[in-house]
Amino acid sequence: MLKMSQQLKKLISSPKKIVITTHRSPDGDAMGSSLGLFHLLKQLGHTVSVITPNEYASFLHWMPGNKEVIIYEGNEKSADTITAEADLIFLLDFSDLRRISPFTDTVSKSKATKIMIDHHQDPDRDIAELIFSDTTACSTAQLVYEVMDAMEMTTYLNKEIAECLYVGIMTDTGSFKYASTTAKTHHIIAELITAGAENTKIHDLIYDNSSANRIKLLGYCLNEKLKLYPENNAAIISLTDEELKRFEFKKGDTEGIVNYALAIKGIKFAVFIAEKDGMVKLSLRSKGDFKVNEIANKYFSGGGHMNASGGISGVSVDETIKKLEQIINDYKNELNNQN
Repeated sequence: MLKMSQQLKKLISSPKKIVITTHRSPDGDAMGSSLGLFHLLKQLGHTVSVITPNEYASFLHWMPGNKEVIIYEGNEKSADTITAEADLIFLLDFSDLRRISPFTDTVSKSKATKIMIDHHQDPDRDIAELIFSDTTACSTAQLVYEVMDAMEMTTYLNKEIAECLYVGIMTDTGSFKYASTTAKTHHIIAELITAGAENTKIHDLIYDNSSANRIKLLGYCLNEKLKLYPENNAAIISLTDEELKRFEFKKGDTEGIVNYALAIKGIKFAVFIAEKDGMVKLSLRSKGDFKVNEIANKYFSGGGHMNASGGISGVSVDETIKKLEQIINDYKNELNNQN
């Protein structure tokens, strides 16, 4: 990392036009790492734009810099112009340009130097000139901090950067409970708190800031839509487009629901299925060494981490459930022998 960090330090040593982008439907780590980097580069005198492919959850809208984020969907013309004029493009929290659709073509056609910072497996190394990839890192936000440190730029760490990076690390570690949380993670968190990140306030803004409809939707999922497969230590929760509309769904309202299924004693594999605008998406979670990223990749054109992945289904919700039930049966030995 040190050699590449010095190359990056040289690249950003003079004012440039910079675009930062992240994956579609950005989560806390995507936005936290992007906005954290945004605040660093602004301090260094660069002209910086954060462009996301589409909208993201409202519980992230309080983050410093949020008002300057450009949503590509609905602002294609201005975003295309900004990207075409960029000297550098940072690709954060993803490693495959298909993950930024419909922004993919604009970024791929750009002549700008591209820098990837990501912690997912199997990065496409052809899409960037500089690649900071570490699958052992708990989050891309942690990697952004490590890159800052390697460039000897932690002196620029202020409250805005600290809050953003804290959000990224907290959300991608499940509030520091996942196995990816290490001593290094806690050391970085201590530095962020020292720099002004208010941990209790941030936790409340992310996790205790739900609408009444979101809580009602959660109750409906757990009471009416939870299917348990205790003989195979698995669980499925599903929602149709019609059910989402019934609860006046807003982006982010279903985030984290899958974790409630995984929290049930004995459950080692949980899936949340949601139909939205004709597309069926899946969130897969697991405990121990049951590799949901392999299932996501093999059956649902997706991927991610060993214990947290996502994918899409080309069939209806009911047919997707049937497919998952067969998968659960096929993996029953692994699920019953899970450590």
